Amino acid sequence: MPLGFVLAVVYFWLARPSWGSMAMGAIGILPGLFIRGLASGHVRKNEELATSGPYGYTRNPLYLGSLLIGIGFAVAARSWWVGVALVVMFFAIYLPVIRDEEIFLRQKFPEFEEYAGRVPRMFPRIGLRGPGENEELSGFSFALYLKHREYNALLGALAIMAVLMVKIVFLQRH
Repeated sequence: MPLGFVLAVVYFWLARPSWGSMAMGAIGILPGLFIRGLASGHVRKNEELATSGPYGYTRNPLYLGSLLIGIGFAVAARSWWVGVALVVMFFAIYLPVIRDEEIFLRQKFPEFEEYAGRVPRMFPRIGLRGPGENEELSGFSFALYLKHREYNALLGALAIMAVLMVKIVFLQRH
């Protein structure tokens, strides 16, 4: 947690946002938040293998959403340093986590191997059909969304955008 605060201070220090960069950043942030929110309403951690909704297109929609959000905030910050740091940190942190999670899922759910052969790890393939006939696209649970506290991603994104807006206004006056 303390590292997160240090990184946030560095992010805001390096950020040189403009209204245009924030609008462009929102192009990544909003779909990222949507994907994360949708995924959180489909996953029943450690109870069953999630294959419905966005899990029919990518095995890791939560991480894909986080990557889109990170790229969006890098664009909003208008700083190459921030962009490079966010992408490097994402892959340095999440790739080992994804590998460990897949080891766990293979052990816990025998059907994971077939699922992994059918659905890409991170980036959906163009033209991918998505969930099979026995898997439904519906089934989003708002209760699961709340249980996983995914609304915190939305609140955090709004807070970051608000601070960037304050920085724009402050920089324009000085």
